[in-house]
Amino acid sequence: MHSLGFTDAIYIIFQSVCNCTSNLKHFSLFLTTFNFYYKFGAQLQVACNLPNCTPEINSMKKTLLAAICFLLFVSGLRAQIPALERVEPMFWWVGMHNPNLQLIVHGNNIASRQVKLTYPGVKLVAVHKVENSNYLFLDLQIFSSAAPGTFPIKFVKAGEKDLVYNYSLKARNHSANRAQGVTNKDFIYLLMPDRFSNGDPSNDTHPGMREMGVHRDSMYSRHGGDIQGVMNHLDYIKDLGATAVWLTPEIENDEPHASYHGYAVTDHYKVDPRYGTNELYKQFVEKCHSMGLKVIKDLVHNHVGTEHYFIRDMPMKSWVHQWPKYTNSNFRDMAVEDPHASELDKKVMLDGWFDHRMADLNQNNPYVQNYLTQNHIWWVEYAGVDGFRLDTYPYNDAQYMAKWAQDVRAEFPHLSIYGETLVWSVANQAFFVEGNTVNRGLDTHLPGVTDGVVKDAIAEALNGKEGWTDGVNHLYAVLAQDFLYKNHDPVDNVVFLDNHDMSRFLSVVGENVDKFKSGFAMLLTLRGIPQMYYGDEILMKNFSAPDGLVREDFPGGWQGDKVNKFTAEGRSKQENEVFDYIRKLANYRKHTPALQTGKMMQFIPQWGVYVYFRYDNQKTVMVVYNSQEKETSITTERFAERIKGAKKAHNVITDETVDLSKISIPAKTTYVLELLP
Repeated sequence: MHSLGFTDAIYIIFQSVCNCTSNLKHFSLFLTTFNFYYKFGAQLQVACNLPNCTPEINSMKKTLLAAICFLLFVSGLRAQIPALERVEPMFWWVGMHNPNLQLIVHGNNIASRQVKLTYPGVKLVAVHKVENSNYLFLDLQIFSSAAPGTFPIKFVKAGEKDLVYNYSLKARNHSANRAQGVTNKDFIYLLMPDRFSNGDPSNDTHPGMREMGVHRDSMYSRHGGDIQGVMNHLDYIKDLGATAVWLTPEIENDEPHASYHGYAVTDHYKVDPRYGTNELYKQFVEKCHSMGLKVIKDLVHNHVGTEHYFIRDMPMKSWVHQWPKYTNSNFRDMAVEDPHASELDKKVMLDGWFDHRMADLNQNNPYVQNYLTQNHIWWVEYAGVDGFRLDTYPYNDAQYMAKWAQDVRAEFPHLSIYGETLVWSVANQAFFVEGNTVNRGLDTHLPGVTDGVVKDAIAEALNGKEGWTDGVNHLYAVLAQDFLYKNHDPVDNVVFLDNHDMSRFLSVVGENVDKFKSGFAMLLTLRGIPQMYYGDEILMKNFSAPDGLVREDFPGGWQGDKVNKFTAEGRSKQENEVFDYIRKLANYRKHTPALQTGKMMQFIPQWGVYVYFRYDNQKTVMVVYNSQEKETSITTERFAERIKGAKKAHNVITDETVDLSKISIPAKTTYVLELLP
């Protein structure tokens, strides 16, 4: 007979507990129990291996102690949950487009209580009890007659004191500069709050959190940047020419290691206290709006951190995707798009976990759907953000995401939404964008994506050797496939050169500043919504091996930094040259509708020279890129249909007047020329 080991015993006991519906508390007990075992297991095994006992007796003792440990852990966890731990959303608003609201109530054995509420214009439609008795889901209907106010929700049990939550309904804020949308008129500045600037050192360490302290010498640790630090430098961002700010997720990530990135959420309704407070985030958005800047909030639908309260104490087995053993996603988006794909490959792609510390949410579960959708609506109404960037978009359930987009935009019609796809062809990107243009059989209602295909094509145009579909011809060919998008014009795609998950653009182009400038010239003159990554303007560099190397602190963002590159005095001559180049072109774009909403015409590259135009009824801008390793000259008769007889042009960067009959352009250089009447 096989002798049970300590971990075998824990696993068998866990299975027994989970198979009893009345005792199910959460799937993650398994993971947490093993953490408990690894912490105390060595001492327990030593205690069990007594010298005068047979191996069989020692094994039985180990099994018994395993059971005791597990039961002590479960009972301890239950004792730690207050009788009424939380209600989410914690408050709501009257006058929403959707009158239905589902509250999630968490508390120790809360399902043993009856629910009572009375308020004019509010109806308790249903009370849902689920597998875990620590949860209730309350369906409310809020009629148009309901007025702002507060009312008690009572949780009643005979012989015990009532539990009361005072629920507030607030008046909506209809100010014109809230939820206004981010469009192709904008220029996005992406930053990581932890790595940009520390404006409030008092919040660097927050008592009770799993990761403590600031360690700027470690790429995996917290560095102390925060929302106040961003607010302190909004003038810098605006001066650069940006019109929108995208922060990587600022909500709580209370994970024990490397949680600074923000993509392992542990509380959907709370700004991470090391960044600030909910109120400070709201003030940040309001300050941005007062300065003419918009705010993009970064969302993660697909997964959450395993320290999230609803993972540590899960409402039901189907809250997350579960596997017989831990299973990573295969990270192959093609399995979702491929009409010949294996169902297993598709399931692993969609339902596999991103990481051991990132639980994969089951978006087919209606309770999960309601929770996520309401949370995202809550943040827009609460803070007034202008757009959402959707992390890991292809890994989500397509039907739910389509419904999510419709539900959110029903409340906020102008709100912008774009999804992170990072796929490898235009067709793959178009598969995820609204309009069902590639016969997917589903309209995703997603206006745009992060245009990684154009990003790669720009890099190829700068680094590659000219060929039929290589070098600059590759960029031409990618843009020629815009016919795959709705209206043949992906105006809501976000065009970028790099971000927090990939190598810095300066390193991608071999630290060649001419190539670097050309890349930014293309970024700020092509169709779509341009986005840059913090620090590119001061020539920050590195390869993402690992990602922490491209997430370095912005010099000058911390008290005591040796240099302050937020100022011209703190930057080198070359850094100022690049900063001024980006600022001049970005601010020109800000005041040139032809580069925002104008049409585009491109010409097939010849002899390594690529020419395209952005134009409207008022202005025409000609962009000329020389991909060769030497200076070259071109005549412009070929472009007559767009030049339309113009003889001169204004060089936007140098302010020189250019004769259009013949243009000489240095190697790896891009000219941005405004045609003169």
